[in-house]
Amino acid sequence: MYKPHLIGHQVRLLEEAHSNGYIMKNIIETKDLKKDYQMGDIVVHALQGIDLKIDEGEFVTVMGASGSGKSTLMNLLGCLDSPTSGDYFLDGININSLSKNEYAEIRNQKIGFVFQGFNLLARTSAIENVELPLLYDRESRFKNPYQQAIEALNRVGLSDRMGHEPNQLSGGQQQRVAIARALVNNPSIILADEPTGNLDSHTSVEVLSVFQELNAQGITIVLVSHERDIAQYSKRIIEMKDGVIIKDFNVENQRDAWKDLEEIKVLNLGEIQTTQR
Repeated sequence: MYKPHLIGHQVRLLEEAHSNGYIMKNIIETKDLKKDYQMGDIVVHALQGIDLKIDEGEFVTVMGASGSGKSTLMNLLGCLDSPTSGDYFLDGININSLSKNEYAEIRNQKIGFVFQGFNLLARTSAIENVELPLLYDRESRFKNPYQQAIEALNRVGLSDRMGHEPNQLSGGQQQRVAIARALVNNPSIILADEPTGNLDSHTSVEVLSVFQELNAQGITIVLVSHERDIAQYSKRIIEMKDGVIIKDFNVENQRDAWKDLEEIKVLNLGEIQTTQR
């Protein structure tokens, strides 16, 4: 499970890397990225020239109200849609130059997705759900998909739930299975679209502790959320409005999910003891 010292440890490693002259590479770079939708006689400018860079190892939250363009941006970053104009580079690859088949290959190799609704297959075990992306591994990068899935579930703390089906798991456990599925193909980046939207506050912090642990291990995470409390667990916040970025800043006091969980446990214990008196 997540340990609080990992955040400080990662910061020290980054400071040492910068002092030694190491330059973090861009996992994501967009240049004047635009997306228009034709709605009858009206053209909707969903994205209006997005210039964005996200470095390897960052944990970024994209925020904005409905209609701000954050979901459109996530779809483009996830290669689920193509821009009207502009350039998008993912891990150094110019996405605009790819064919549809190459788009699908990039999605499978470079990107792990986590969705609000979990999107797990019913009547299918946790490990079978996690193995699913490996079925589309045309290059056979993984010699033992089953073992790869076991390792992914271990990383999210579900080694004892591998044979359980979704209806036998809590909401938080289902989302951790979804995170393991996103991890299983060793992606360059994890894109999480409102991953805590269907969870209560305590379970949301549990899921965020998993994201923080993975980020401390060097995994790049881009999360979409409309909740500022959730965004405070990331390292950087990008705010959008009307298809443009209006703010882009580092989080000065990143919240530590593991510490918050400990505080919640203490509060819950206190309430139980009060009730029993």
